[in-house]
Amino acid sequence: MNSRNFPKLNWLAVVLVLHITFLLISDATAAKIVMVLGYPVSISVLYFPITYILADIITEVYGYKIARQILWMSIICSAVAGTVYQLAAYYPPAFPFEGGGDPYNTVFAVVLRVMVAGWIAVFAGDISNNYVLAKLKVATKGAHFWLRAIASTFVGQFVNTVIFYIIALYGILPNKILLVAIISGWLMKVGVEVILLPVTYKVVAYLKRVEGVDTYDFDTDFNPFLFK
Repeated sequence: MNSRNFPKLNWLAVVLVLHITFLLISDATAAKIVMVLGYPVSISVLYFPITYILADIITEVYGYKIARQILWMSIICSAVAGTVYQLAAYYPPAFPFEGGGDPYNTVFAVVLRVMVAGWIAVFAGDISNNYVLAKLKVATKGAHFWLRAIASTFVGQFVNTVIFYIIALYGILPNKILLVAIISGWLMKVGVEVILLPVTYKVVAYLKRVEGVDTYDFDTDFNPFLFK
């Protein structure tokens, strides 16, 4: 087949795949608490912010409605993956492991509470992030993307972090450690986005140029439960 006959690369599909990929990675690892810069946080603070960077890119270029559709698709994929993880973890192994127990079950048998916390947190956090970015874009007439990106992440990551830690870990971690984990995790996530902002700028500019799209949400229905 002649290369000229291949369809044009759909960059929105690429962003969608990346968003789902980093969300699934975060789902599988978010319950692990580690020390980062001397603070107890979820290991996912190191890469989960990429989902917010991608959400900023989608909302800035393609608009809130497309970002909402991608969020719903990501949540559905996460729910399917989480369900399969649980089924695979609880299905008895064919051969017993030395020392007893099932390492696979230990790794993938995430408590239902943690899974649900992740889904609610991602949905609420992403919707908040995308709403703030879309509204600020209209208010600023498309100017100051750096400020809009940071402001939306500041809000979205706060919502996400508070919901996840409280639903998933309240009563498990001491309240003082839980509060420290929420604040430090939130600020670290925002920090990652700030550090990567120059990259985000370049990607947004590139996509606007090659896609010929720069969406403003003037008359958008911001109902988060619509799938259109």
